[in-house]
Amino acid sequence: MTLHYRCPICSAPLTEQNKTLRCEHNHQFDVAKEGYVNLLPVQFKNSRQPGDNLDMVQARRAFFATEHYQFLQAHLAHTISAMPCESVIDMGCGEGFYTQAIASALPESSQVFGVDISKPAIRYAAKRYPQVRFSVASIKDAPFLAGQADVLLSVFAPVFAEEMARLLKPEGQLLVVSPGPKHLYELKQHIYDDVRLHDAPDCPSGFVEVEQLHLEQTQQVATEVIKHLIKMTPFAWKFKESHYQTLEQAPNHQVTFSFLVTRYQKS
Repeated sequence: MTLHYRCPICSAPLTEQNKTLRCEHNHQFDVAKEGYVNLLPVQFKNSRQPGDNLDMVQARRAFFATEHYQFLQAHLAHTISAMPCESVIDMGCGEGFYTQAIASALPESSQVFGVDISKPAIRYAAKRYPQVRFSVASIKDAPFLAGQADVLLSVFAPVFAEEMARLLKPEGQLLVVSPGPKHLYELKQHIYDDVRLHDAPDCPSGFVEVEQLHLEQTQQVATEVIKHLIKMTPFAWKFKESHYQTLEQAPNHQVTFSFLVTRYQKS
């Protein structure tokens, strides 16, 4: 079954012709020169530029280029390639770090989509990974017809259970990556007097948990790389100049990267 976009205005199917997506009610959306399509009409935006801004996207790219998260990327690509799937959607894909690895691991006949509300992130992804179909859209009201996706991926993104259940085929699977107990523990010690461990996520309504794996590595990370890492996390708002000065007293620091990878099945 082919996965199709739906109109974000009227929910009718969209068909592509001459690099334009159009529905039966003549709502149309042009494919950008980079290859993505913007399916977030201006009337549905909650801010002028929703999602990650350009500075955050650039920080994320600089950090990912160091391959500290490569072990998570490889695990996700291997896990999804072992599933029977013709269509995958990366919900909240950012600049496509995980999406492109999954697309590379799957047969060419598979469809891989990435959707994110950040236009700078999607523009970056589409320019670099043409094998993936990227769109600017809200994952809370995703631009796809119902019941056509085999697998959904959510990496550190909000999980909208009802919408994700709508997108999946019967018995479709949802793969969620959330912070493990000690994720970035050493950085949190700089800003919190009492560092709390992350809790495991609750099972989304309409799904049953199939398995949960804990991936964790403690790595030596250059201080300049840590600055990029901070900018791509919620810690960016809490790190003060004094915290950065403390970090800069050493060229490297130990940082724990901890992830829970939970697989759910639509019930």
